Amino acid sequence: MKVISATEAKNSFGELLMSVQSEPVSITRNGKEQGVLLSSREYAALKRQALVSAVQEGRKSGRAGTLDIEAIKNEAKERVDN
Repeated sequence: MKVISATEAKNSFGELLMSVQSEPVSITRNGKEQGVLLSSREYAALKRQALVSAVQEGRKSGRAGTLDIEAIKNEAKERVDN
């Protein structure tokens, strides 16, 4: 993964947007990773993967009950964030 400073990201944002189309880019501040920029295509794939995993786990659990879409979204978001 390419690593650049926040200052570099700010000064060459257009180039950075093009770069993330081929690989995620780690953005650092004071030498510590503060975030990762990735293409919208990769972000959509991560969200889709989290949703598929949540559905599969739900099916395996055997628990019946009402569907709470907000709870499902929150659980999927937590998995993506971790």
